[in-house]
Amino acid sequence: MSSLSFPVATLGTPRIGPRRELKLALEGYWAGKISEQQLLETAAGLRAANWARQKSLGATIIPSNDFSLYDQVLDTSVMVGAIPDAYGWKGGPVSLNTYFAMARGSQGEEHDASCGHAHHGHGAAAQEMTKWFDTNYHYMVPEFHKGQTFKLSAGKPIEEYDEAKALGYQTRPVLVGPVTFLKLGKSADAAFDPISLIDGLLPVYVEVLQELAKRGAEWVQIDEPALVLDLNETERNALQRAYARFAKDVPGVKIMLATYFGAIGDNLATALALPVAGLHVDLVRAPQQLSQIEAGARADLVISLGVIDGRNVWRSNLSALVERLKPIIAKLGNNRVQIAPSCSLLHTPIDLELETGLDPDVKSWLAFSVQKVAELSTLAKALAGDTSVAGALAASDKAAKARQTSPKIHDATVAKRMAAIDDAMRRRTSVFASRAEVQRKRFDLPAFPTTTIGSFPQTADVRNARAAHAKGKLTDAQYEQFLKEETARTVRWQEEIGLDVLVHGEFERNDMVQYFGEQLSGFVFTQYGWVQSYGSRYVRPPILFGDVSRPKPMTVEWWRYSQSLTKKPMKAMLTGPVTILNWSFVRDDLPRSEACRQIALAIRDEVADLEKAGATMIQIDEAALREGLPLRHSEWKTYLDWAVESFRICSTGVADATQIHTHMCYSEFNAIIDAIAAMDADVISIETSRSKMELLDAFTGFKYPNDIGPGVYDIHSPRVPETSEMRDLIALARKRLSDSQLWINPDCGLKTRKWEEVRPALVNMVAAARELRKAS
Repeated sequence: MSSLSFPVATLGTPRIGPRRELKLALEGYWAGKISEQQLLETAAGLRAANWARQKSLGATIIPSNDFSLYDQVLDTSVMVGAIPDAYGWKGGPVSLNTYFAMARGSQGEEHDASCGHAHHGHGAAAQEMTKWFDTNYHYMVPEFHKGQTFKLSAGKPIEEYDEAKALGYQTRPVLVGPVTFLKLGKSADAAFDPISLIDGLLPVYVEVLQELAKRGAEWVQIDEPALVLDLNETERNALQRAYARFAKDVPGVKIMLATYFGAIGDNLATALALPVAGLHVDLVRAPQQLSQIEAGARADLVISLGVIDGRNVWRSNLSALVERLKPIIAKLGNNRVQIAPSCSLLHTPIDLELETGLDPDVKSWLAFSVQKVAELSTLAKALAGDTSVAGALAASDKAAKARQTSPKIHDATVAKRMAAIDDAMRRRTSVFASRAEVQRKRFDLPAFPTTTIGSFPQTADVRNARAAHAKGKLTDAQYEQFLKEETARTVRWQEEIGLDVLVHGEFERNDMVQYFGEQLSGFVFTQYGWVQSYGSRYVRPPILFGDVSRPKPMTVEWWRYSQSLTKKPMKAMLTGPVTILNWSFVRDDLPRSEACRQIALAIRDEVADLEKAGATMIQIDEAALREGLPLRHSEWKTYLDWAVESFRICSTGVADATQIHTHMCYSEFNAIIDAIAAMDADVISIETSRSKMELLDAFTGFKYPNDIGPGVYDIHSPRVPETSEMRDLIALARKRLSDSQLWINPDCGLKTRKWEEVRPALVNMVAAARELRKAS
């Protein structure tokens, strides 16, 4: 047995707590039920538990400042004082009210939970939110302008380092890198490049690094995932200036430069020339890059090998990894290696051991955050020749072999259907112009038809009824009756306020992906497998482990019931194959394109059954189509080809008179507008309110032919926009698109909002549409 063991590093861990403790605390604080102090105490307890957990599992390099009350990019904006004037900040310490106003918006008068009284706030919309690279995590987009100055305005990285040290943990603080921070930001001036602000931003980072050095930090992890993107020379020069400045002004701190989510590629020469002590690389997404790094790296550069998948839930084949890594370590040298996950474990559930209801075979193939840290420790010991891990290696071997040969994974009937996909399944019978004429006659809708995206508030009553049913406290019949009453009430209310096209509210659905995955073969679900989407919004992604098919209709009866309640069109609501794929933990033994086509065939069956039942409008949401784009532009076409094909497979088997809708989230469409048009949905709805309709510019330049519903209010904020605000947004849309194309709808579904927010907002939305009709 060797006494040597390689350093085991984690780049970040889930913040939410094994039982979603952070969610409960945040929502309690926002509701005024707990104080600021109580929220902060909960947060401190979660951090302490995270540090203790990692140490007990064998991690030797533990991060601090990977925790956030909402989002790490928002934390960075606050740290450097990049706080727009709209939030009323005048300098000095940044209050939680300002922090959460940036994240969630503010209505005007707010209740300050820290002081127990109401005060006049600064009614403002939340900052724009978009996906963190190609993950399902959202970050708050920083806002920059020409001449902007920065100042250290919050000492969170320093405070949390001190906090860990007081508990006996020597941590490696984590910072979002300055170039990544600027590159991910936006400016109202399209001609302004935020990267030009780099020299003004660096002194704040230097101040933080110097303070960390004073307090004993030996290493600091600086995340620059922008290095896996297509960078221009200006951005590469900014990286060189930034890290040269750090080396000059803070020589006492070693920097671990962390890249992840892909290959460094043509930025490798830049990365290897930076004066940093270590480089972390993602060898799950891009294993091929290691040989180039070995060849070009300085002899003293520490390489952090990201070999355990930080974004998926599959157990690693540890013996295979040992054999793969041995020659690499022999070449690099023992002192130059750290063993790590591919990226932060933020994107994985916390602990597999909490799952008592999973199929035992499938469970044996999985590893969540806790298990992945243990895998890292086992791997580090095995690479050092420690024979005490022989049993763990044998168990890993057994699981890998069982998964490979399991009959639960492969279905011959699915394989036969896949082979039978032909060109006729990939296109509608007629072009849009012909279909549109047939559909206009069929529906006879007014100008600027109003609708919603699908879901209505999942109230405490709805959640409680679902939980009671799951526990057997409500019978199937009682639960169904409850859902019917909620649906009927919602349909009546939509009719009362004058919406033109209705939805049933989706009260029977726990989640837009989970609901379908639970009824499709090839998926399993967890009880506690929560991951953070944004703020206090967590999801439990389905686990796609095998071939997919649809045993029976999934939505037909609920659509039939809801349509029976009204003479107005009732949209049937489905989730599309690309979104189901992108919002699931996907099997890694099959190309993603093949898994997506399997799901598409299952959804095609559902579309056919809905149409047979009488559905005239069918919405197939592809909320996640754009976020699945590869990070490198050179790889986009391959992805878009199979993604669009999958949508068409599931949507094209209907008559011309059947109107196909789709919905997309957070999509900057300019670069993919050809693919959006190729989907050939009759109506697309998109999120545009936070961008003030800027996202429509892509549709304008392209002359998008089909109908479109640009969102006229932001559903991710509790703010209730006035009719005039929505009317102004519609006016901006009309400058970009023809009136005949425009539908009026919210940005997204209303599941996460409260009825007291939804009711006035939709009433205002309908009023805005009516005013426009009169004026037209």
